Parts: sequence; structure tokens; C-alpha cells
Amino acid sequence: MAAQREWFETDYYSVLGVRPEATAKEITRAYRKLARELHPDKNPGDASAEDRFKPVSAAYDVLGDEERRAEYDEVRRLGPMAGGVGAGGFSFNAGDVGGFGDLFGQMFNSGHQRSTAGPRRGADQAARLTLSFYDAAKGVTTSLNVTSEGRCETCSGSGARPGSDPRICGVCGGRGAVDENQGPFSFSSPCRSCSGHGRIIDNPCSTCGGSGATVGHRSVQVRIPPGVSDGKTIRVKGRGAPGRNGGPSGDLLVELTVQPHEVFTRNGMNLEVTLPVQFAELALGSEVAVPTLEGDMVRLRLQPGTQSGSRHRVSGRGIESTTRGTTSRGDLIVRVAVQVPTSLTDEQREAIERLAGVLTDNPRAHTVYDGSAS
Repeated sequence: MAAQREWFETDYYSVLGVRPEATAKEITRAYRKLARELHPDKNPGDASAEDRFKPVSAAYDVLGDEERRAEYDEVRRLGPMAGGVGAGGFSFNAGDVGGFGDLFGQMFNSGHQRSTAGPRRGADQAARLTLSFYDAAKGVTTSLNVTSEGRCETCSGSGARPGSDPRICGVCGGRGAVDENQGPFSFSSPCRSCSGHGRIIDNPCSTCGGSGATVGHRSVQVRIPPGVSDGKTIRVKGRGAPGRNGGPSGDLLVELTVQPHEVFTRNGMNLEVTLPVQFAELALGSEVAVPTLEGDMVRLRLQPGTQSGSRHRVSGRGIESTTRGTTSRGDLIVRVAVQVPTSLTDEQREAIERLAGVLTDNPRAHTVYDGSAS
């Protein structure tokens, strides 16, 4: 991306409300939050919504891309007077800034006439998807309905009426920018004749009005890999906003919300379940059936004297995940808990009273405290 004057004038970090040293995840999180608040689709009938969302989208278009962000940070660090101002006026040598020579050469009129109207990648867009606990654990391919900007089907994104083509702007020669003198140095600014596009559409498409894009509902197929967790973001390549001047489309960033399960909880790659048992099953030992996420049952052997609240591991029956071609799977952690009856028959009460009479050990003996200092 060629640097624009706005890079000097606008603090994109402030626009998104993040620190200059923010991580890529923090930047994406800030953008998604603002997109949910300011996106025109979230503010129907608000004519100013699009104007309020544009600077947010422009900021993320730069800071959300690693290479563009590095260029932006370097431009902001060097500043427009990076080459120094001497008695003879502004002096700038594009070679003094290494790999940014071409970028500054275009901005400061040092002979590099790189076009600013070339293909432009479309912006990334945010969406949300709610998954069941099972689908998040096992993976699923589903359709996501998105209301967003998409390529105009009538003109195939050209912006021109079918049967006609855009023409090269005669003012900027297709560059999309013209040199503008600013005292001792010059900037390349967007061409007013073509609004910086480098092309002029004499016969705009009747569907999109010449923009090459329309806003509407579309269905996007999203493949959710196994093992995703609540709050994770899935990137769907090429399903964001359409590119300009033949550029590639942006990506669709899908934030996942995973619904809780009525039986299982999750701890990393492990599944956890609380299994109600009877006192006799723990005291005498037993073999109990444990449910799994797949719907079948596994057998768990409890040793005599097993304590209520103890945890037991069933290997390989947790969450499955594939990373770099390698599949791994967590375990199923079973917590046993004595189920105390809320009502008793006369026979049950009599049996428990007899048991209480022969159990002479005091389970609270170690908790007795006589008040003396330790």
C-alpha cells in the first residue's frame, strides 16, 4: 500500500482506542467491538453511521495487516521532515530510508511514480456465530448469513454499465494521485478528477451506482475445525469486503460463541463430568457407567473406599484437535459425588440407623480445636 498524507495526519491507534504497542489480537478485538457498535447494519436509519464507521475501517485496514502496519509505524516515526530542513529548504534522499525508499519516493516526488490506483485488497469484516457444545468439539461445516458489502453481480465489480468499460483518468494518467506542492516539498494527493481511483466511469452500473459493490444478504459456508473454544475467531479467506480495481477480497473474521452443555464442561482439551453415585458404591467398590460426548457409555472401576469428590481419568475421551496435521485428544475427567436421598422409607431409615450405630470412627476428629495457640 502506498503511503498517504492521512498517515501523517491520523493516529490510527487512537481511532481504534489501542496502544501503539498493542498486539495483533488486541487490535482485532478493538476493531470487532467498534464494528458491532458503529457498523451501518447495526444502526438502520442512522444516516451518519457510515461516516462514523469509515475511519474505523480505514484504521483496521492498515493496522490489521502486518506489513502495512510496519510501513505506517515507520512513516509516523520518520515524519514528513525525516530528511531534514536546511538553509536551502527541504532535502530528502529516498535511499536514506532503506526499504522505504520507494514509499517515500512517491510521497516526496523523488522520481518514483508508483501508482496509487492499483489493485486494493478489500477490508476484513467481522461476524458472529453461535455453536452448540457438540459442534464446537467435533467440528462442523455450516452456513452463516452475513449482511455486508459484496461484489456487484451486474457489472462483475467493474462499476461500469454492462457493455461499457471505465476509462483511464486523463488528469493523473491512471495513477490516482497528482503531485501537490506544499512549500519546500511536495506530496502526492488523491486526484480530484477521478477521486483517487485512476479511472473514470462514464456509464455507471445501474445496480451499484458505479461503486462495483452492493450491500445485501449473502450466505457464507464456514468450516469449523474440531476443538474450537468459546471466543475463538475463525478467519475465512476471501469472504470479506470486495477488493477495488481488481484487488482481492478481504477476509471474514468469525467470532465463535459456544453454548454450554447440560452434562459436560470443558477444561482445555479435557472434558469434565460429575457422576452421582451411592454411598455403597464408593464404600464397597463398584463398576459404574460413565456417559461420553459421543453418546455411548464407558465403564469406570471404583475401588473400595473411594472418596466422594475424587476425580478419575478416562484416557482419550476428551476433545479432539488437529494441529499441523497431528491429531491429539484430551481425556474425560470423572468426578464422583455421593447422592444423598432427600426422603427415606421406614425400611431405609432403619437400615441407615443400624449402619450409623456400627460406624464408630469420627470423620471430624482432625478438625477439633481446643483454642490453644499453635
